[in-house]
Amino acid sequence: SHLVIVSEEASDNTKKMFTNMCAYYKVPIVLFGTKDELGHAMGKEFRASLSVEDAGFAKSMAALMNINGGSVNESK
Repeated sequence: SHLVIVSEEASDNTKKMFTNMCAYYKVPIVLFGTKDELGHAMGKEFRASLSVEDAGFAKSMAALMNINGGSVNESK
């Protein structure tokens, strides 16, 4: 994954689990939106999290969300 997005409505346990995992694997993570907003963005019902697998798409999303100054670490 090149970017993980977790809903602000996710449980504290879910947020902690994803934060720890992303720190370990050095994947950028952002808390953003509601579960309904994340699901709608993917054309699904509500979702607590999503993973962006495409490096270019992750970089574009980071720029739009101003994560890390618009930069996503592309090394794995």
